[in-house]
Amino acid sequence: MIRLDRFQKRESTRKGKALLIGILTFMLPALPALTMLTSCSNPATDTAPPPPAVPQLAKELIYYDWPDDIPQSVFDAFTAEYGVKVTYLTYASTEEADKNIRAGRLYDVVNLENEFVPRLVADGLLAEIDYHNVPNFKNIGANFRDLTVDPGNRHMVPFTWGTVGLVVRGDLVQTPVRHWLDLWNQDHAGHLLAWNSQRTLVGIALKSLGYSINSENPAELDAALARLLELKKIASLEDYSTATTISSLTSGGIVMMYGWANDAMLARAQNDTIIYVLPEEGPILWGDHFTIPANSPRKYTAEVFINFMLRPEISAQIPNLNNYATTNDAARPFIDPKILNDPIVYPPQEAVRNGEIIMPLSPEGDKLHKEIWARFLAADK
Repeated sequence: MIRLDRFQKRESTRKGKALLIGILTFMLPALPALTMLTSCSNPATDTAPPPPAVPQLAKELIYYDWPDDIPQSVFDAFTAEYGVKVTYLTYASTEEADKNIRAGRLYDVVNLENEFVPRLVADGLLAEIDYHNVPNFKNIGANFRDLTVDPGNRHMVPFTWGTVGLVVRGDLVQTPVRHWLDLWNQDHAGHLLAWNSQRTLVGIALKSLGYSINSENPAELDAALARLLELKKIASLEDYSTATTISSLTSGGIVMMYGWANDAMLARAQNDTIIYVLPEEGPILWGDHFTIPANSPRKYTAEVFINFMLRPEISAQIPNLNNYATTNDAARPFIDPKILNDPIVYPPQEAVRNGEIIMPLSPEGDKLHKEIWARFLAADK
């Protein structure tokens, strides 16, 4: 378990680099594996006492995630095989998910980003996973196991990863988009969009100033706030929506936003002038993981569901339909070669060389980031 009361900035930076190296190694399987990130342990196969008698499956499972992350066909297949109804609840930001978990709301499987896991673990809010019930963990690529945010994969199962960059109507911008600061281009005032996601948007502001997205330096955060207040005057701030992304970009109402590979791919299918830019300062790298809240009364059913999601042919449906890169090595033969070879979904090493992963903050740093965000939201345009 990571003790966040000891998780200082220096340690966060070191671990962030280790996690980044792991992702780069996954993208370039010809490179040697990096033991600084992963170990040879595999919770799915290590010697362990025999499991107790198998409990019965529940009749229902509550899955909590971003909208449209998992195709309905996947839930239907799980229900058809196991007789378990899946209720898909959604959040507008991972901060919202974290808040609701802390409030004791009932979910059985929650898809969480890297930075939220350690503190939830430290606060006893995530259950340990029984890998007797998740044998398909063996399909996860070695460089996504035993990550520093959850040593031994005791509380999370990596599932998807990718980048945050700029999604642009290439035909409606006058100069090439190369930097995060291009999101502040006054020429496009009123036609810019930023999503209401605290760590991501504060991180972009920090990155545009040449600082780490995980900075806890008060002066750097004040500078990031000033930059965010400039953006608020010229851009819309909305809760994330795939439909909004597609309609805004294809209509030309929005010419630039920060977004994900899936945004660019879906919008590009409607309008081939849309491009996806990984800024030269480096993109933000993300990883999503299956977790089970400690208050779930259906833990066994949740583990069966996670195991189902790790089947190669099931995992492959996510990149095939939603354009998210998967951590599942065994799924690669089932992924459409056009997607597997698309640099938007699986970017080359040089494009992410300067990328950063959003990492957990110290309690003091977390307080500073939340204060900056509150001041940003409260400010007039």
